[in-house]
Order: sequence, then structure tokens, then C-alpha cells
Amino acid sequence: MPVLADKVDKLFKTILNNGREYTYEEVARGCSELSGGTFSKTYVWQLRTGQRDNPTKRHLEALAAFFRVPAAYFFDDVAAERIDAQLALASAMGNAEVRDIALRAMSMDDSGRKHLARIIREVSLLHSAASGRGRTAGEDASPVGAEGVTGRDGTEGAEE
Repeated sequence: MPVLADKVDKLFKTILNNGREYTYEEVARGCSELSGGTFSKTYVWQLRTGQRDNPTKRHLEALAAFFRVPAAYFFDDVAAERIDAQLALASAMGNAEVRDIALRAMSMDDSGRKHLARIIREVSLLHSAASGRGRTAGEDASPVGAEGVTGRDGTEGAEE
């Protein structure tokens, strides 16, 4: 289970403001406005670094509201795992190449998406095999032949 500081740090690193992390001052000001209470930039820093690890429910709710995540992120481990997965996806979608692949996949029919998913699996296997054996990316590290994912006749190769 991630400690509070890890969760706060993850929010800072994944929920960005125009491509950069929010400052402690911005978070403190936003949380103060949302909660009607007081937050200092030092307090936000202490929460993020683990110097403080027992905030009030009101403070956690304000942090959640500021970063636009459910308050359950701080109280429910199952919800935190689900939200972390969503944050990872949102972060990946911030990458131009990943976003381009996703947008292109959306315009494909089911068959095209199935083929794309297979290609991505094969590339991932190649990458894992190359990394595991100390190979360079250009070396053949899997049984996939020179013709790639589909055979020369256009049919898909055998499933794993």
C-alpha cells in the first residue's frame, strides 16, 4: 500500500499544469479556496515528502478536489489502484506518439484494431526479449520471421 506521501507525489507528477508540475504555492492556494480552510505551501511540501502523514479528512478532500480525483484515492486502496491506472493512462495519452496510435486505432474497424493489438504485443515481446538478453533493438530476438507479424500471403501468424 502506498503511503500518503507517495500518493501526493504521484498526483504532482501526473496531473500537470500546462506541461509542468503545480507549485506548492498553487496547490496550497487552490486547496484553501476549495476547502475554505487554510493550507500553506510548507504543509503541502510536508505531505508530499512524508514530513507530515496525518492530515485531516478535510485536507485530503481538498487535495483530491484540487487534483480532480475522487477523495477515495486517499482512503480506499482498491480505489487508489484503479485511479493510479487511470492516471497512468492519462499520462501516457500526454505522450504525442501514444496519443497518435490511440487516435489512429479509434478510426479502425474491429479487425484493424485486432491486428494492431497483435503487432503491439509482438513488438513488446521483441523488446522484452532483447532487453532480457542484452541484445540491441535491431537484433532478432523472437521467432517472428522476416515477414513480420503477418505472413507473405497476408494471413496472420499462429497465436501464442
